[in-house]
Amino acid sequence: MKFLTKDLAFPDVTEANEDGILAIGGDLSVARLLLAYKSGIFPWFETDEPILWWSPDPRFVLFPEKLKISKSMRQVLRNKDYKVTVNKAFNEVITACALAKRNGQMGTWITKNMIKAYTELHELGYAKSVEVWDNDTLIGGLYGIDLGNGIFSGESMFSKESNASKVAFISFIQHTDYKLIDCQVHTNHLESLGAEAISRDEFLRYLKG
Repeated sequence: MKFLTKDLAFPDVTEANEDGILAIGGDLSVARLLLAYKSGIFPWFETDEPILWWSPDPRFVLFPEKLKISKSMRQVLRNKDYKVTVNKAFNEVITACALAKRNGQMGTWITKNMIKAYTELHELGYAKSVEVWDNDTLIGGLYGIDLGNGIFSGESMFSKESNASKVAFISFIQHTDYKLIDCQVHTNHLESLGAEAISRDEFLRYLKG
């Protein structure tokens, strides 16, 4: 694991440890974040920790054509009168993701500095949000990074009502032309939706087009 300097550079991803941690330190500037995502690297750390940069092997991804929708979720999508939008409430979505309680986490990795950085990326057209509304109430959503290369890197999601984050994710996938959704690391939630592990080398080949 390398300590980053003020130089805008990362070590080769093959230098990541077996947990996937590549580097520590640096900043959350737009330039550094864009370089990271284009290199198959993402930041992930909790409150009061230094910035940690990750490039895990294997990488957890979803190919949109392999999306799995359970019978119960099909009923939710068919019977619930939810409205799904894109980029209508980015700040509300990222803030709700930061406040969401997650098993095994003492705090949140979506710090105030993270929110500021990703809001800048959103204003520049790189970060997207997906919102799920019950009438005028925001009940779920997700956000992530679009680098314009056919890959969407999902960052976080939240639900205030049961299955709302799944509604956001499924609706987004069904109406997208992305070739690959980067889920970064394994979760049972995403595996149930069809996500799978591929090697970091294979992921980087997709990333480079």
